[in-house]
Amino acid sequence: MAIPNGFWKPTKEQIALSVNKRISDVIAPGIKLLFCGINPGLYTAAIEKHFGRPGNRFWPALFAGGFTPRLYSPFEQNLLLNEKIGITNLVNRATARADEVNQEELENGAQLLAEKIAKYKPEAVAILGISTYRAAFRKPLAKIGEQTEKIAGARVWVLPNPSGLNAHFQIKDLGLLFAQLKSGVFGS
Repeated sequence: MAIPNGFWKPTKEQIALSVNKRISDVIAPGIKLLFCGINPGLYTAAIEKHFGRPGNRFWPALFAGGFTPRLYSPFEQNLLLNEKIGITNLVNRATARADEVNQEELENGAQLLAEKIAKYKPEAVAILGISTYRAAFRKPLAKIGEQTEKIAGARVWVLPNPSGLNAHFQIKDLGLLFAQLKSGVFGS
């Protein structure tokens, strides 16, 4: 189904065919902050845009946190590079649910993330999902916010998963946490 201005909605068939599909990182030299999701969902993989499902709160939280001058859509993800922000995933394999990703994949993803950070040298990385961070990095007591350890020299922040399935945090709450991250990385 075509939507004006390049935006489009995948069909059920396109979504179903996206199992295990990979999507490209939004990353380049000179980024200051790298957001790291868990793994792409099927809708996201079908449109090949990070945090693409309409119920995902990443884009509204990014705007509410002051990272973008207006609410961007997933189809504008490359505009983040102008803001010195990148996006990647711990596991680049699309699944219907994040719990379909196994422990070995998370730990391998943590190593790959460290390699990306070493290559692109962002000042900070924000991992979106406390349970995933705890499992991937073997930090069972980690809490939301800035961590004491670094990954490949980058400061580490852990924020809630912005998926619409995570009802514990609403847009306002996510916006406040994203604003703290922005202040910590980019200043006020």
